[in-house]
Formats: sequence, C-alpha cells, structure tokens
Amino acid sequence: MENQYTPPPVPPTDIPARPKTWLVESILITILCCLPFGIVGIVNAARVNSLYDQSLYAESKRVSANAKRWCMFGLIAGIIYLIFVIVMVSMGWFTGMNLPGTEGLTF
Repeated sequence: MENQYTPPPVPPTDIPARPKTWLVESILITILCCLPFGIVGIVNAARVNSLYDQSLYAESKRVSANAKRWCMFGLIAGIIYLIFVIVMVSMGWFTGMNLPGTEGLTF
C-alpha cells in the first residue's frame, strides 16, 4: 500500500479583510483625553482580532466600528474640556479662588 498524498484544503476566497482594531487610538484617548470613553474603546478594540480569528467577520466589523465610535466620543469630550478650560482661564474664573500654590510655601 502506497502513501497517498492529500493536498491541503483550499482556503476560502470570500474572507473579508481584517478590520482596524483602533487599539493605539483608544490607548491614546485614555491617557490624553477621556478615561471612561478610552477604556470602553480599549475593551472593544481588544475584541476585534479574537472575533475575526473565530470567523465572526460581521461581529468583528461591528466591534471595530464601536471602538472607533468610542475613540471619537473621547476625542470630542477631550476637545470640549480643553476649550472649556481655555475659556475659563481667559475669563479669569480661576483668579480669585485662592488655589494652593499661588501664595508660595510658608513654614
């Protein structure tokens, strides 16, 4: 009896491209802009590759879109907060608040 050669299976050609994970962007949003939105983005970004590897392509694409959405929410929240602080400083709202560090150190 001879060894019979079995060719490897042909990979399917209808596999979509791997969606973007948005992990780096989510980490940067968490550190620089908005912690809650960034954390949700990280959780969604971490799920993208595992869902794709399980052949759940539509779910992977949906989770990638969610990660992008939370990154955008965090970026918008960070920009709004930055504008708020700039406006408040320019209007002098923080001048009469007796914030620590403005009077110097006394012992």
